[in-house]
Amino acid sequence: MFPAPSRFAGFGLGLRKEHYRDFLESRVPVDFVEVISENFMVDGGQPRHILRQMRERYPVVLHGVSLSVGSVDDPDPDYLQRLRTLADEIEPIFVSDHLCWSRIGHFNSHDLLPVPNTIEALDIVCRHVDQAQEALGRAMLFENPSAYLRYEEEDMTEWEFLAAMAQRTGCGLLLDVNNLYVSSCNLGLDADAFLRGIPADRVRQIHLAGHAKSDDLLIDTHASPVCGDVWALYRDAMSLLGPVATMIERDDDMPPLPVLLKELAVARGMSRPLSGHRRPEAA
Repeated sequence: MFPAPSRFAGFGLGLRKEHYRDFLESRVPVDFVEVISENFMVDGGQPRHILRQMRERYPVVLHGVSLSVGSVDDPDPDYLQRLRTLADEIEPIFVSDHLCWSRIGHFNSHDLLPVPNTIEALDIVCRHVDQAQEALGRAMLFENPSAYLRYEEEDMTEWEFLAAMAQRTGCGLLLDVNNLYVSSCNLGLDADAFLRGIPADRVRQIHLAGHAKSDDLLIDTHASPVCGDVWALYRDAMSLLGPVATMIERDDDMPPLPVLLKELAVARGMSRPLSGHRRPEAA
């Protein structure tokens, strides 16, 4: 078991190609940037030299979308080797992925599907997290996904699953506050119980993003500003967790960089008066 990643209580943005020039030609007021790992791991992907230049200017987080620790099949060893090569070169603050499944055999759906909160699924996930961390030589962070349907069979709550996974594997957690809000609205999940149930000492990063409304569901889109209810949930999270890395995540309908920086300034402002507050230790 690897030691948990060190804390990093900065504020950052998801780095997308629309803003490469801004980041390379001026000093953008962020503490780190996060990139999608797979974009820099495949032939014909985004140029590795761009990422190296970014790394010279900013700390970097590698955030993956293809590990699929919830799949029945073991993680792809070739994928893990390419991710290890990238991580060894870039020396990121964190390497993260999602608590989800997206792969069946050689087919990848590219959808981040939640795993059932069962003992059987927990055993599979923990085995795959151990395999991934061993291959990478470091502890990873895993993000709570958005959920749209509830599995019929459940042995525990989602936060109990996350806590058990972190305890058994030594991994850290990436709390996506928008995903939590989406799941709480779609499934009737108790967001406050979730925040109080996850192990605060394992949370290393927070994502903030936007979503869309359909007739019956909220859909995680990363295509709109953070809404007021998600900001309120973020404030609750920060009051319980204490300072951790916070990031604005935007993937579609990309606005100019100053718009995202204004959102990031909101996060800075909301966290500042809470920086001295931490969740009371259990008796």
